[in-house]
Amino acid sequence: MKLTRTLNLTRRAGLSVLAALSLAVPLAGHAQVQEVTYLLPAPGTLPAFGPWMIAQAKGYYEKEGLKVNFVTGRGGVDVAKQVGAGNAVIGGALGDTPIIARAQGIPVKVVAVLGAGSLMQLVSHEDAKIESPRELRGKTVTTLAYTDTTYYALLGMLSKSGLTKNDVDIQAAGPAGVWQLFVSKKATAMASTPDWTVNAMEAGAKVSIIPADVYFKSMAQGILVSDETIAKNPQLVQKLVRATLKGMKDIMSNPKEAAKVYAAHVTVHKGKEASIERMFEMYNKYVYMNQKTPGLMDEQRLNDLQKFYVSNAIVAKEVPLKDLFTNQFVAAK
Repeated sequence: MKLTRTLNLTRRAGLSVLAALSLAVPLAGHAQVQEVTYLLPAPGTLPAFGPWMIAQAKGYYEKEGLKVNFVTGRGGVDVAKQVGAGNAVIGGALGDTPIIARAQGIPVKVVAVLGAGSLMQLVSHEDAKIESPRELRGKTVTTLAYTDTTYYALLGMLSKSGLTKNDVDIQAAGPAGVWQLFVSKKATAMASTPDWTVNAMEAGAKVSIIPADVYFKSMAQGILVSDETIAKNPQLVQKLVRATLKGMKDIMSNPKEAAKVYAAHVTVHKGKEASIERMFEMYNKYVYMNQKTPGLMDEQRLNDLQKFYVSNAIVAKEVPLKDLFTNQFVAAK
């Protein structure tokens, strides 16, 4: 079973082929089925992408007339670049990623946010007694990639504590190295997600968790689409959003059952249902819960984040909020 395909993102020819496939490829004998390339910021086998994989496993995409192929990118900002360039129709990143993307002239919007909380957690070793980001001065912190939005969430937490990236040794370690370097105590803390936090705990690490929200209200994962696709193919966007949100709702309503479905589908996790259930419960607690409408963008939160990015020179200037998101696909019945 192929849940992800590794992309060499420097090979434009390959991406062009994927883009072509993304638009509409009738499958033999099933002309009504549309094939779509969905670009993820990290390997689709990570439990962070549970809603997407459960939607695939339970046939939610198929019921919408879609065959979704998940492809691995290099962090959320890079996903935005590829989606904006038309190399993939849809992609995943944090909900605030369009702030950075638009500043670079990349025409993408968030069409759904999976939860009211922040995906990113600052996780440290319990015995390091890190009670605030301020205490990371001179310490090593791991992150997924310098092109991923969790990295910017880390910078936001540091900034709120009077620090900059130059005050901390931040290492881009990849999706496995983030928590493995932490567990081996080669890092004092990590810019984590709930699944990496559980991985570290199960590997023996005793941890302290500071949700990013406490210092910096970054966002949960978002679904990114280009302006062009929203304008030309809103029906496709609606189908993808509807199916993915069903996967999230399944995790929220019954994490135990969702873990079984997920582990059976993402076979590298077979036999690890208990661990996946713990991860899903942590996602429910810190990320998915308390959203007024599943998928709804919090406009005020996005506005505050954009002001932070501008005031800290991460982006040069503000753009109209309407250029960063639309709630039309989550508000629709």
